[in-house]
Amino acid sequence: CVRLSENQVSQERPVNSSLKPTPLCSLHKTLGARMAVFAGFDMPINYPTGIITEHHHCRAAASLFDVSHMSQFCIRSSNGCAEIAAALELMVPGDIQGLRLGQLRYTMFTNNQGGVIDDVIVARVANHFHLIGNASRSKTDKKILCDKLPASISVKQLDRALIALQGPKAEEILVRHVPKLPALNFMYGNKFELAGTQCWVSRSGYTGEDGFEISVPANQAVEVAELILDEEEVKPAGLGARDSLRLEAGLCLYGHDLTETITPIEAGLQWTISRRRRAQKNFPGAHKILHQLIEGPEQQRIGLQPAGNILVRAGAKINDTNGNNIGTVTSGGFGPTIG
Repeated sequence: CVRLSENQVSQERPVNSSLKPTPLCSLHKTLGARMAVFAGFDMPINYPTGIITEHHHCRAAASLFDVSHMSQFCIRSSNGCAEIAAALELMVPGDIQGLRLGQLRYTMFTNNQGGVIDDVIVARVANHFHLIGNASRSKTDKKILCDKLPASISVKQLDRALIALQGPKAEEILVRHVPKLPALNFMYGNKFELAGTQCWVSRSGYTGEDGFEISVPANQAVEVAELILDEEEVKPAGLGARDSLRLEAGLCLYGHDLTETITPIEAGLQWTISRRRRAQKNFPGAHKILHQLIEGPEQQRIGLQPAGNILVRAGAKINDTNGNNIGTVTSGGFGPTIG
């Protein structure tokens, strides 16, 4: 009943060798995953139990997702984090200078028309910043960072895996291997040792559940994943369940609910822009975005629940009782938790 919403997904295997495996690709195949192409990566869509079962298990216990297709960047400056934060704020409307040590911020690269180029997570680590973006926007994000940051700031795309442990039992499970984990608040991260290797662990995710995202060196990814999967409460889950989980939680998917022609205000993300950033007005598209904050946008992302068991897919037109088109579905699918 559930299918992925992103345009980059295909069941067809490309003939050329440009298809990129994640560091966990061999593990997925061992676990019997149904693989498909997603943003140029060979990714697991679901495992033998199926998407619905994986979805329910994440809501009830804990599921492990491979999100290594997401791009990870390390941003450094010899002049310190203050220079990086100030420079990043010229590209995003989020409050980067206000980040505390270990804190994460959800924000987005915007264009001069106020549209969203990509939604990203920015984290302040000890002496640098860690940025995570969408797989389909990896090259675009890197170009923005390299072109717009001053020469004194370096940008390195990291060769690391990203593993997400999500669900109400996520902390209970991970604390067995990371005793200091409960001290980690939501949208904060820290370095911890897992399976004998240093990992960056953040309390974050995209399922609507409590959980953690673990950035681990690529050559240690399988060992870390197997360590967590050995816990009896944990089951693997693919991109199909990840999509249905985020849809139920009302979380945006880039390429559908967010695009270069949709502003943060139209997407319902005005909460990501602090009072200080609104007053500064120094990020791309600020004029349009701030105008919409005051006057209201002409279009707005809302949640719809159809009557009965009809599945409404992305692209479906929304008409009023007189047959006039008043909107378009950007993300749609079956919600297993609410039936």
